[in-house]
This record gives sequence, structure tokens and C-alpha cells, in this order.
Amino acid sequence: MATLATLTACSPALNWRQVSLADAGLVASLPCKPDQVERTVELAGEPVPMHMVGCEAEGATFAVACARLSDPALAGTALTHWRAAVLAGMQAPAEGQPGAPVPSPYLPAGALELPQSLRVSTQGRSAEGSAISAQAVWFARVKSGRVHVCHAILFSPQPSPAAAETFFAGLELQ
Repeated sequence: MATLATLTACSPALNWRQVSLADAGLVASLPCKPDQVERTVELAGEPVPMHMVGCEAEGATFAVACARLSDPALAGTALTHWRAAVLAGMQAPAEGQPGAPVPSPYLPAGALELPQSLRVSTQGRSAEGSAISAQAVWFARVKSGRVHVCHAILFSPQPSPAAAETFFAGLELQ
């Protein structure tokens, strides 16, 4: 079964390629040709520029986003707010509720050691109301004296641990 899962994550439909989020110094591996967008969002109570890349392959959505903070002291708060917004947006059970996801530490090489740097696997609902699985990470890093908070997520109809492992292993801080 493990071999089958690994082969599925590396199937021809998942054509892994590297994409750079240069401002944050992050290289991500995505299994399809990504779309890119930049916009201003609110994190930790302040508007921040966010760069996002993402694509869909085999019914799953893979996305990576990073935002540059003006105040490094807000990194932990920004990660907490970002995680709460993502989980609320997909109607996942909130912390303390039955079925709530249990976060685990996530610290890629070169990331800031923050208690808010986490990995979460959960179930919820898509914007259309269908059941959806999410596997996601949040972390922060310093580059050129500025703090960047980053998030990567895999949405799929069913949990896809092998694809998530390949996706998260492909996140490299330069």
C-alpha cells in the first residue's frame, strides 16, 4: 500500500516542477503549471503584500503563499490568524471542538523557531459545500532583514498523505 501511495504521488499526472517566491526566498515544488497572483491582505491587523502560486492536479489544489510583515514582532500572531482564517473558511472544527485538528510542529530548515509554525490535517467543506480534506503548514522566516510568513496547503476530496509529503518536502528556504 505504501508503494502504491508513493507511485500515486509521483504519477505522470503530477508533473512536479519548482516555482520561486523570490521575495520570501522560498522555492516550492508544485505538481502542475501554477497560476501566480499578488494582492494585499490583512494579517495580524495590518495590510500586507502577499504573493501566491497554486494549481490543480488530479482533483486536488496545491497552493503556496508568503506575505512580508512590516513588524517582525507580529510573526506569531500573523501565523495564528492565518491558520484560524483558513480553518474557518473551510468550516473545519475549531480548536476545542470535537474533531478539531491537532496541530504538530513544522519547522523547515531556515525557518524561525516559533510555536505557531505548525502542520495541520483536517476535514471541512469547500466553498461549494462538498466535503474536503486539507493538509497545511504555516511558518515564518527572515530574509534581507524582513520577516515573511508563509503557508502551503493541499485541498483534496480525500486525504492524500503521499502527495502532501512530496509537496511539503519540496518547500525550500533559500
